Amino acid sequence: MNVGAVLTNKYFYLLTGVVVSLVSYVLLLAAGLPQLPATAAAITLLTVIWWVSEALPIPVTSLVPFALLPLFGVIDHKTAASALGSHVILLLMGAFMLSKALERSKVHERLAIYMINMVGLSSGKRLVFAFMLSAAMLSMWISNTATTLIMLPIALAIISKLDNKVLACALILGIAYAASLGGVATPIGTPPNVIFMGVYQENVGQEMGFLAWMKIGVPVVVLSLPLMALWLTRNVNTSLDIDLPKLAPWRTEEKRVLWVFGLTALAWITRQEPFGGWTGLLGLKGIGDSTVALAAVVIMFIVPNGRVDQETGQKGRLLDWQTAQTIPWGMLLLFAGGIAIAKGFVSSGLSTLIGEWLSSLATIPLIAMVLVICLVVTYLTEITSNTATATLLLPILAAAALSVGEDPRIFMIPATICASCAFMLPVATAPNAIAYGTNMLEIKDMVREGFVLSLLTVTVTTGVCYWLLV
Repeated sequence: MNVGAVLTNKYFYLLTGVVVSLVSYVLLLAAGLPQLPATAAAITLLTVIWWVSEALPIPVTSLVPFALLPLFGVIDHKTAASALGSHVILLLMGAFMLSKALERSKVHERLAIYMINMVGLSSGKRLVFAFMLSAAMLSMWISNTATTLIMLPIALAIISKLDNKVLACALILGIAYAASLGGVATPIGTPPNVIFMGVYQENVGQEMGFLAWMKIGVPVVVLSLPLMALWLTRNVNTSLDIDLPKLAPWRTEEKRVLWVFGLTALAWITRQEPFGGWTGLLGLKGIGDSTVALAAVVIMFIVPNGRVDQETGQKGRLLDWQTAQTIPWGMLLLFAGGIAIAKGFVSSGLSTLIGEWLSSLATIPLIAMVLVICLVVTYLTEITSNTATATLLLPILAAAALSVGEDPRIFMIPATICASCAFMLPVATAPNAIAYGTNMLEIKDMVREGFVLSLLTVTVTTGVCYWLLV
């Protein structure tokens, strides 16, 4: 690869972002837009171009709103800084660290094998569904990338004993797709969900709780996963007799991590419901999901793991800083940049203006609007980062919903879910790339299967969100 050409491309996109944002600013002013909304739009456009092109590392580009929005008077520096201190950033940081504790103990691998055994391996169809169910369940709590990396080696060991390309393709794609889909079930399952929570609170002034999200996300997964498995295995008709890897006895570390994580999940789910949840019962109204996450992280650092560190001679803990500090800190900057942009939209009045421009959407049937949003986001995410897509579109969709007198959730939640449902191209998601990297399938296989499954999840998402939110 010509390094000079790569550098030239990076500089080209850096310059393109600046030029396009400046031209857009001038054109918006000429069209009669007030200065502050025009400035917010230009800064957002610059950030998005650099995000999509990766002219700078994505976390570095995420710092642009923090610098430029206060510099040009859109928001003040304290408002910009509050984006980095948002409770959703703390929630995500805590979730990342809890996920690291799970990975360190390897209890997630044991759970995956248990779930596969529970479904059974008597046929090719059951095999694929067992792996998909396991991947989806794990992806609710840990990243879809980690989930795929856990499940694929087990699947590849099974595939090596078989001579069935159709089954191999269905199994590999099923794991990747289920890992992406499973993340939509919980607020911490995938980055767009966290972005939604921040943008929604910024625009509406209300927090959406853990269980409130799961009431929508879980039905989407429960309905979509079997349909996806049926489509992927439509040509699989194989009887199997396969032994999974034998599991060693439970270790103390695994049991303790599972206990802490299970209680954390229970605390998230029951924080506000039913009947006001445990926070209402105890009169602890100031507690949020981020409080629970960070308290659980501290507990992970305190509880011994039952082993003695051979280097220091001290008792180990369920989580140590050496492990915790490997979380993707740059991802936190990306989310914070998105929240800062959302604050700029609101403070400058750009959200209100966008809502007025989109008021003509009131003439379109609501279910048709939701369907179009789902289709656009799904296929846009095939070529752009799902995080960047959510960051760009969610403030606009919030404004659009308010302009037509609808709850912003009816536009924002379907878009958020569909941002995680890109199944056609290897570059669309990390699980897709990992699946393609096995060299056991071709891009045409992914495009053929992914196109149909994208339509399927769009249909399910539209139906579920319209039924539950309208």
